[in-house]
Amino acid sequence: MADEPYRIEVTAVSDYIAEQSDPADDRFVFAYTITIRNNGSVPAKLLNRHWVVTDANGKVQEVRGAGVVGEQPHLNPGESFRYTSGTQIATPVGSMHGSYDMLADDGTRFDAKIAAFSLGDRGRLH
Repeated sequence: MADEPYRIEVTAVSDYIAEQSDPADDRFVFAYTITIRNNGSVPAKLLNRHWVVTDANGKVQEVRGAGVVGEQPHLNPGESFRYTSGTQIATPVGSMHGSYDMLADDGTRFDAKIAAFSLGDRGRLH
């Protein structure tokens, strides 16, 4: 596995933001912290993001855009980049998954998959 040229690991942690949420108005706000690590052997730059956000009612929001939090981080092998962003859904639980469009220094474009992670108001989870 260590000799794979294009291997980006993405981990996510989410937190419910009660002070920005309004359950009576079906507004649940979550922060998520993402760590992107280049475990491959070729440097690569994050060009674009694609998120699929799903609430407990099955409503899907797709988010596409350049970079993350206004940046397009360039990661050498072994380097990582961490950022925090947020999303809002209409239910106290949901999930997110997606991918990053990456460009390796050798000119190869590839997707770094982001595995699904949960969004949840811990006070409402059983």
